[in-house]
Amino acid sequence: MACETRTTCPYCGVGCGVIATVDGAGSVSVRGDPEHPANFGRLCSKGSALAETLGEDGRALFPEIRGQRTSWETALNLIADRFSNTIAEHGPDSVAFYVSGQLLTEDYYVANKLMKGFIGSGNIDTNSRLCMASSVAGHRRAFGADTVPGTYEDLELADLVVLVGSNLAWCHPVLYQRLAAAKASRPAMKVVVIDPRRTSTSDIADLHLSVSPDGDVALFNGLLTHLAETDRIDQSYVAANTTGFSEALLSASRLSMAELSEATGLSGMLIRQFFWLFAGTERVVTCYSQGVNQSASGSDKVNAIINCHLATGRIGRPGMGPFSLTGQPNAMGGREVGGLANMLAAHMEIENEDHRDRVQRFWSSPRIADRAGLKAVEMFDAVADGRIKALWIMSTNPVVSMPNADKVKAAIEACPFVVASDMQKNTDTARLAHVLLPATGWGEKSGTVTNSERRISRQRPFLAAPGEACPDWWHITEVAKRMGFVDAFDYESPAEIFAEHSALSAFENDGVRDFDIGAFAAMDQNQYEDLAPFQWPKPAIGATKERFFADGRFYHPDGKARFVSVQAALQPVERAHGSFVLNTGRVRDHWHTMTRTGKSARLSAHLAEPFCEIHPLDAADQQIRDADLVKVSDDKGHFILVRALLTERQARGSIFVPMHWTDETASRARVDALVPPDVDPISGQPALKQARVSLARHAPAFHAFLVAAERPRILPFEYWAIAKADGGYRLELAGDEPENGFEAWLSQSLDLDEDIEIVRYRDVAAGDCRILALRGTRLMAAFFASRSPVAVSRQWAVDQMLTEHDDAKARSRLVAGRPGAGQPDKGAIVCSCFSVGAKEISHAVGQGCRSMDAIGQLLSAGTNCGSCRPEIRRIIDAQALLAAE
Repeated sequence: MACETRTTCPYCGVGCGVIATVDGAGSVSVRGDPEHPANFGRLCSKGSALAETLGEDGRALFPEIRGQRTSWETALNLIADRFSNTIAEHGPDSVAFYVSGQLLTEDYYVANKLMKGFIGSGNIDTNSRLCMASSVAGHRRAFGADTVPGTYEDLELADLVVLVGSNLAWCHPVLYQRLAAAKASRPAMKVVVIDPRRTSTSDIADLHLSVSPDGDVALFNGLLTHLAETDRIDQSYVAANTTGFSEALLSASRLSMAELSEATGLSGMLIRQFFWLFAGTERVVTCYSQGVNQSASGSDKVNAIINCHLATGRIGRPGMGPFSLTGQPNAMGGREVGGLANMLAAHMEIENEDHRDRVQRFWSSPRIADRAGLKAVEMFDAVADGRIKALWIMSTNPVVSMPNADKVKAAIEACPFVVASDMQKNTDTARLAHVLLPATGWGEKSGTVTNSERRISRQRPFLAAPGEACPDWWHITEVAKRMGFVDAFDYESPAEIFAEHSALSAFENDGVRDFDIGAFAAMDQNQYEDLAPFQWPKPAIGATKERFFADGRFYHPDGKARFVSVQAALQPVERAHGSFVLNTGRVRDHWHTMTRTGKSARLSAHLAEPFCEIHPLDAADQQIRDADLVKVSDDKGHFILVRALLTERQARGSIFVPMHWTDETASRARVDALVPPDVDPISGQPALKQARVSLARHAPAFHAFLVAAERPRILPFEYWAIAKADGGYRLELAGDEPENGFEAWLSQSLDLDEDIEIVRYRDVAAGDCRILALRGTRLMAAFFASRSPVAVSRQWAVDQMLTEHDDAKARSRLVAGRPGAGQPDKGAIVCSCFSVGAKEISHAVGQGCRSMDAIGQLLSAGTNCGSCRPEIRRIIDAQALLAAE
């Protein structure tokens, strides 16, 4: 009998509801929850594939000390002793926690409570520092609190949606589909995309502004000036509800139109078009994400945007307001409990003496951190120079995700004591830990998360934890007890933690703070289990505010919002020859460092190896061809090797390299090793999108493609990238031929035994080598090598792993690396949800399916999450152009 559980998706900050079904045989399937108000049944490709990521492959199943299995008692005692002794000898600031937006709120709460209230240091920070800190700083400067004013519904009610530094189609696909549907139903609705790249999101845009990197402050300062010059300022609103307008306007108006065009890289015509559109539309929502936040001027970008909404009074009302889109499933929950080094729990301020006193009294704690702790970049600097001597890393992979990643790796390696809590044992970070604690993962965890629109939802377990894995909150509380804080951490369930968190939010509040969920302070276990999604605030007395600031009241002491004066710098002088701006970010079907999505073959099918997007003209200047290997280097000698992907959608002078590949999945693709540790001076958020690098074509002796039933044990190549595939693995390889030859390497690396049939083809003059390994009628491995990038139909080769090859002649024809006449070939996968390839779509278009609906009806492509629809549309348009010639 099947059992259904309502839970939430563990990926982006949309906070989608999921229904997980476990059948009588233990198989899991997932679908979107049609009743959840964040997604109404929609799921992105990653969410749709969640059931494929639940295997125990690579899982941490028991505690380890220096790679050796141990008991929980031994591991927890060691952690408590080392942290206690380090604090006794070197003081509270000699230890630190680095936590994650992947934690549930209850995990976050007890970690923050232990560090700030009982250890007495502010040294707890989170990987949310890398994605949301500038939004927090901008909110606090403007509003007096880290308050998100609006709701997802506002995107559908707006007449103009401005997307700044947000590839919504790939990074928040469910919101993108809500926006696309709203635009389809109201064609007069306008969308503006402001992004250096022409991403898939731009395909629904009425106007795309390819702004220069870090040109956002100049653009929105120019907009504020235009609003003033065209009498679009809401003078009564500004006078009654804000301060600092005159100073902000004076600062904004320092650039002429010519200087503004130089600073933004945009023509005056495009700038004026955007200004008039914004000025003439009352209901405007401006959404922004990592393109704004991940900058050395991220906080100023946020406030430049907010200034324009405050100046027009377009905030807190339906269909209008600034809207920060969070990057992680519980980045918002971490902010609510004070998970950032410069915050206290319940949106209280660590620099405020009254707030510190209130939190300490509520916790009955022996001490309270009296100043902000070290933010992420500072924290790992302190690990490197020895100030931090004991470090606990929870559910994150800083060796891959932090800027200056090689230095971070060296710092962790040299730290006297490192603990890692993780569900995977072989991440780049977990491998360096002295103590590894096995954590529960999605499907096993119980707690709450908060999404971008302040909606708190339950993440419910439906699977038993494998091995000895335990939840993060339990790890933390057990260590806290052993450090002498038994009474304060004597929780038996996450329900108790959530109730305490709720009570603290209401403690001596009386409406003076935005975050209040006191209605749940007396919640019991049954009520917790039944908790329905809700938006905060949810005070014990009074109603939830759907939107903040509709009444014009803010959280500064005088109740008024603050305009923040920000200045835009002109763009730097012309770049040196060969120097490019490196932009990093996410791809459509993967998440962070792929510890979860990397387990799904279909999520790797769309983009299976690390790549570098380059404009074709820039590539020509560097003598780089499509599919070449590219060496991307900084000025300190660090470099990565990735595949060249030439596209006119990439702005000239800039390149894009995704962040997902690690030392587990590629030979040399940790892109953040090239990113310097430059940070926003206010938020401490790293500038992950503006590193300076150079490009060079890399010409190895050979290139190769391999599909295999097992992961090769030995990879003696200068370049390799590995991904899950249906029936096994797929690999891209490059370098010198192994000393004993390709066949000997394959046999040794894949443990091919005597019952394997080998089919060979070698053309020494042409440099081609092809090897098939079959066991009976099943293909165990297919290897294709040549001197140039291998012209093999990759998805077809992957599909052969699941095909019975009964005919001997047909088996031998596999060495061609492509299907014979009349045989099906999907081509590169476009729709991951239904595994539909580009050649299938092109064929359907050729047969008369010349609309998205027709393609969807025939192939199902684009009918689930919709994130592939822009790519499908480009195939349709390309076919139409060919037909017209």
